[in-house]
Amino acid sequence: MAFSVSGGTVFTILLISRLLESSMLNAEVKEGEILPPTIQRLMKGYNKYLRPFFDNGPVTVGMSLDIASIDTISEINMDYTATIFLRQRWTDERLVFEGNKSLSLDGRLVELLWVPDTFIVDSKKSFLHDITVENRLIRIFPNGTVLYALRITTTVACNMDLTKYPMDKQTCTLQLESWGYNINDVMFYWTRGNESVSGLDTLQLAQYTVEDHYTSVSEAVYETGNYPKLVFHFELKRSILYFILETYVPSSLLVVLSWVSFWISLSSVPARICIGVTTVLTMTTLMMGARTSLPNANCFIKAIDVYLGICFSFIFGALIEYAVAHFCTLTHADAHMLMYGHHVHDFEDEVNGIVTTISTHARAKRRKEPAATPTPAQTTLELTVSPSSPSGSEPKPEVSPPETTHWCLTALATVRKVLRTIYCCHVENPHHIDNYSRVTFPLSFVMVNLLYWTYYLYF
Repeated sequence: MAFSVSGGTVFTILLISRLLESSMLNAEVKEGEILPPTIQRLMKGYNKYLRPFFDNGPVTVGMSLDIASIDTISEINMDYTATIFLRQRWTDERLVFEGNKSLSLDGRLVELLWVPDTFIVDSKKSFLHDITVENRLIRIFPNGTVLYALRITTTVACNMDLTKYPMDKQTCTLQLESWGYNINDVMFYWTRGNESVSGLDTLQLAQYTVEDHYTSVSEAVYETGNYPKLVFHFELKRSILYFILETYVPSSLLVVLSWVSFWISLSSVPARICIGVTTVLTMTTLMMGARTSLPNANCFIKAIDVYLGICFSFIFGALIEYAVAHFCTLTHADAHMLMYGHHVHDFEDEVNGIVTTISTHARAKRRKEPAATPTPAQTTLELTVSPSSPSGSEPKPEVSPPETTHWCLTALATVRKVLRTIYCCHVENPHHIDNYSRVTFPLSFVMVNLLYWTYYLYF
C-alpha cells in the first residue's frame, strides 16, 4: 500500500515536469516568432554595453528637436516647461543588413541596443510619456543608421533679467550633453543646422512671442574631461498690451483723478481730503497687486516699479499741494492778504527813513566836533609836545566814533533783508496755488512719461 502511494507521487511529479518543459518550449517558439530572422542575426553577438566604433574613433550623433509646446514660463522660479520630441541619429556598423527597407521596431526593444547617454543640462524635472506605452521610436536602416526618438516634458532653468519688466526680452536655452562619453568617444552635431529645431513658428504663448532662435555647438569642460554639447537658443519678447490694460492705464487714471481736487474750492475740506486719501490708498493697493506675480526676494528694480513709483509721487504731491494751500488760507485772512503788500512797503519806507535819519545825525555830529571853539586848556594841550616826539610837531590821534551807531545800522540792514525774503516767499492769494497746479502737474506728468517710455523702449 505504501509502495503504491509513493509510486503515484513520483508519477505526478514527472507529469508536472513534462508539462513545464512543454510550456517553456512553446514560449521559446513564440519568442522566436516575435523576432524575425533578420533581427536575430543582428542581435547575435551584439553587446549593448559597447558603443559603435569602439576602437575606431568617436561615434557621431546627430540631433534634431521638435518643440510641441511651451506650457509655462515662470518669472518666480525662473524656468520654463516644454514638451519636445528629441530625435537622435547615429550609425552602428554592427546593425548593417541587406535590403532597401528600414526596420521599425517596438520601442521596448531599445533595451537591446546601445543608445547615447544624452541628458538635458539645466533640467529641474523631466519625465518620459508612457501613455499608452512609452513614447519611444526605434528605426534601423540597412546601412546601420539608427533613429531613436523620445517624447519628453521637461522643466528647464532660465536666468532672466527683469530690469525692464514688462518691456523685457529673455533669452533661454536648451542644452544637451553626453553624461559619460567625452569628445573622444562621442561627438554631437545638429543634423540641419538652425533648421534642426522646428515647431516654434506655430507656437502660441500667453505673454510672449518668439522673436528669434538659433543653434550652436560647443564643449562642456569639467574636471573629468571635455564633453560634447549642443545648445538651442530662443529669444522671447513679452507682450506689453496686458500690462498696459492691467497696470499702466489704471495708475495713470488715478493720477488724473487726483488732479480733480485742483478744481474744488479750498473751503471744501472733506471733498478734497477724500479724493486725496482715496487715490493714495488705491495706488498703494495697485502697487501691491503688481508685485504678486513676481518673486518677493527679487532684487531687480523693474520698469513697472519705476512707473508705479512715479504715479504714487504725483498722487501724493497733489495731496500735499492741498495741505499747503489750506495752510496759507488759514494763516492769512482775506483782508490781510490784500493789504499785506502795502504794509510791507510802508514798513520798508519807515525803516529806510530811520536809517537815513541815523546816518545824517552821525555825519552831522562828526562835522561839529572839529568845528567847535577850543578852550585855553585845550589849546595848551594841543601845543604841548609829546616827550617821545623828537621834533615836537606830531599831534595826538583823534578819538574814534562810537560803535553803537555801527551796530544799529547793521541790525536794521539785517531786518530789512529778512523782510524782503518774507515778502518774496509770501503767497498773496492761496487760490493761485491751485491755478498753478492745474498747469504744472499735467505738464510734468507728460514730460516724465515721455522720458520713461523713450528710455525703456529704445535704450
